[in-house]
Amino acid sequence: MIRSRVRLAILCIAFLAGAALAPICGAAEQVQVGSKVFTESVILGELATQLGRAAGVDTTHRSQLGGTRVLWEALLAGQIDAYPEYTGTIVQELLPGTPSVESALRAELARHGVGMTHSLGFDDTYAIGMPEALAAHLNIKTIGDLRAHPDLRFGFSNEFLERKDGWLAVRAAYDLPQTNVIGLDHDLAYRAIAYGKTDVMDLYSTEPEIAFYHLRSLDDEKHLFPEYKAVYLYRLDLNRRAPAFVKAIHRLEGTIDASRMIAMNGASKLDKIPESRVAADFLLARLQIKSDAREMTWFSVLLMRTREHLFLVGISLAASIMVAAPLGVMAFAWPRLGHVILVAVAVIYTIPALALLVFMIPIFGIGTWPAIVALFLYGLLPIVRNTHIGLVSIPPGLRESAIVLGLSPMARLLRIELPMAAPSILAGIKTTAVINVGTATIGALIGAGGYGQPILTGIRLADNGLILFGAVPAAILALLMQVGFGLMERLVLPRGLRLKVRS
Repeated sequence: MIRSRVRLAILCIAFLAGAALAPICGAAEQVQVGSKVFTESVILGELATQLGRAAGVDTTHRSQLGGTRVLWEALLAGQIDAYPEYTGTIVQELLPGTPSVESALRAELARHGVGMTHSLGFDDTYAIGMPEALAAHLNIKTIGDLRAHPDLRFGFSNEFLERKDGWLAVRAAYDLPQTNVIGLDHDLAYRAIAYGKTDVMDLYSTEPEIAFYHLRSLDDEKHLFPEYKAVYLYRLDLNRRAPAFVKAIHRLEGTIDASRMIAMNGASKLDKIPESRVAADFLLARLQIKSDAREMTWFSVLLMRTREHLFLVGISLAASIMVAAPLGVMAFAWPRLGHVILVAVAVIYTIPALALLVFMIPIFGIGTWPAIVALFLYGLLPIVRNTHIGLVSIPPGLRESAIVLGLSPMARLLRIELPMAAPSILAGIKTTAVINVGTATIGALIGAGGYGQPILTGIRLADNGLILFGAVPAAILALLMQVGFGLMERLVLPRGLRLKVRS
């Protein structure tokens, strides 16, 4: 009877994993375009994607994949085929030491199997900005003027803090004394400066928020920031695999001036028009190309994100159970080894989720599988620990009785110890499931999809509705996990054992 109930529990878990696997069946895309986690990059990614489709190439946009390094490594590894970049970033971050002359830059990129279009027509350079009213009050016009005001609070994007041409270079070049410098998400920095929580931030020159929030862009009198001409980087093997796509993105060269880019950014960020529609409108107006914006209904998006999230949670949970439960048994059977196992899974659990995702990228690339591996590793500790605790907590008298009856160690484990430890094991599995539902949202940063995608977009666009569109279903799914495993416990445990456990 107990064995049949345990089998039923295993079938329930297998069903969850099987349901999650359903959406991954499908044909591979021919060309995949990536973009970074800011609006301009997403719009440029949409432009390339829609141009590719209009040229008859099966093209997919993997938007908001992360920062510069993530996109570059994905391009080199062939996980994406093209993405929008800036010449200043290439020279300063990707290929340091390369002359900024276009011919030299193009030759160095070719050595890595990467091609580059000519400039799209605008320069999106870095700038340092602050509220116009505060700058006028303090008579600050240039970056160098900041030296006289050491108490100003600086809030820079995390990438700007670490870039070679970012805060460290600015501080050294202008001998700035400020120490109250924090790192935060770039889009959140605008809200922080609007609410008076910070005074100075980094800007991109084509951002519509500069005018919207009445910010003053301080003069870079030392010309520290290089040119950041917008281009597309693409794998050179596309000239063979999808020459129509390469020809299509070259059509954008010189077609987007700074005012047009600011207008498109404003339409998306301030007017809340989807990037796909902004890109389609531009292509129709500028190139007379009627493209496929592929806008989905909110229900279709919810269904897609739910499938993606279930896939992440279901597969990682199933893998955690298959590995962690035997590890918990080993920890119980061999105490010295058990100490090593418990310490190891505890150490893994202390690694920040975002750091663990980044560690997975060189091994598994971007997308679903690095997120699943990270969630699998996070799921080990609760199950290993609860399995170990459940087995250790069995009264010694029961084990002695089983030994007297002549049961082998394996028979004792399967017929007595595991059934007695089942409530504790299920509690660990339930904890892992709930943790994975929440942690899986971070996977959107590397293209894993799920409920994290609308949350990420909502943060970028300052849209609380989009944030709730991802956060509320995630919370509901976590509650359903709680209820589901509670029902599973009633199915697995015999009535007498349930009463004994409750007492």
